[in-house]
Amino acid sequence: MINMLAFLCLNFLLGFYLILALQWYSYKFSRIILHYAKPWWHLYFVIIPYFAFAYFLYSGNFYPYFVVLALALVYGGFLYKNLDKKLVFTARVKRYFIFLILLTLVFIPFFYTGLEALTGAFLLSLIVEKINQKYFIKQAAKKIQDNSKLKIILITASFGKTSIKNFLYDLLKDEFKCYKTPRSVNTFMGIIKDINENLQNDTQIYIVEAGAREKNDILEITEFLNPQICIVGEIGLAHLEYFKTQDNIRKAKLQALKSKRLEKYFLHSSTLYENEFYDMCLNDVCASLEGLDFKVRLDDKIYPFHADLLGAFNAYNISVGILLAHYLNVNIEKVTQSVSKLKAVEHRLQVISREPKFIIDDGFNGNFKGMSQSYELCKSYKGRRVLVTPGIVEVNEEENIKLCKIINECFDFVIITSQVNSAILQKYISVEIFVLKEKAQLVEALARLTHNGDLILFSNDAPSFM
Repeated sequence: MINMLAFLCLNFLLGFYLILALQWYSYKFSRIILHYAKPWWHLYFVIIPYFAFAYFLYSGNFYPYFVVLALALVYGGFLYKNLDKKLVFTARVKRYFIFLILLTLVFIPFFYTGLEALTGAFLLSLIVEKINQKYFIKQAAKKIQDNSKLKIILITASFGKTSIKNFLYDLLKDEFKCYKTPRSVNTFMGIIKDINENLQNDTQIYIVEAGAREKNDILEITEFLNPQICIVGEIGLAHLEYFKTQDNIRKAKLQALKSKRLEKYFLHSSTLYENEFYDMCLNDVCASLEGLDFKVRLDDKIYPFHADLLGAFNAYNISVGILLAHYLNVNIEKVTQSVSKLKAVEHRLQVISREPKFIIDDGFNGNFKGMSQSYELCKSYKGRRVLVTPGIVEVNEEENIKLCKIINECFDFVIITSQVNSAILQKYISVEIFVLKEKAQLVEALARLTHNGDLILFSNDAPSFM
């Protein structure tokens, strides 16, 4: 009886941890092996429990194993409690656990290596998901084909995709029946799911955000959607860990131009693709804590715009939307009015409060250019300036070292929220620093370490598993 209980516990411990890690990393085994932010967790939650089980199984003494298992479960429960991205029990995850329980019961009388049930559950789950994916892809393709009037706009970039998408939607929604992918949905299967569940049959314009962490991610989305209009925004070093070079990132993003139905595209100068770029139509950008003013050239005429938004980089994100709206023959006066009414994209230089503390949420801004511009914006604040950040993730060390130099010029106090860049930030930041041991301690730390009248900028965000 005791060995059966141990077998069940082992499979649950390993299975729960592995499906959680896979969900974090888009169900890519290669990513949890090669790009896992905290690989020592694999040692603690997979390797040690399994080899402890195997050793004590063949020695015939299960009690020491239970000590190891108990420690793993206790620590794991404490760790899981403090995670900000817990396991989401989707239909896929539920099916996986059903397979795991059934196969565990099947293999209990035999034991063997102890991994048969776990391996079998993953294989069965993978087969079922592949079958489901083919059905859902076919269903989504038919939905697009049945709407002959649907115009698809595809947006990709190293950063700024979601902002461009939301701004463009606000500029077009009064002239067309528009729909945009929700939140930061930008993967192939995420888009397929969105089409099947949310895209209405009479939609005129579908605005799609496309992200990539592997070579042909954008190509897969492009070949499925075949968008009529493409926006390729700024190419930076985001996800450099996966692509290795900026040129590889550029090539991956430009795969959006391989659409068979392509009518028009708008490119940022960093794409190095042609000589005409949308950011070259932008002039006289003036950003302050009071708002954003800029000018855009349309058909050799210069038009002024104002938005109640923070950050010079938002002028670039808005400008491509203005150019595209103009291409679709939206009246320039209506465009100007729409720009003046634009609201901050959630977690992107969003003013949370101005009193008693000036709090700005820029948690989804995770690139050097955008972060450094937001820091320069805060530099003009007369009171104490507090930065809350994990630094820049998934880039090389040089990007964070450059960021530290700007931090030293713009802030008085820095709270470091993640271990991923902690060593680099502590080494190169010269102002006062506080390092969180656990992200869950942030609220208490802010209450204790900040004061009324402070400006507090939440810059970028790294999940607690990073």
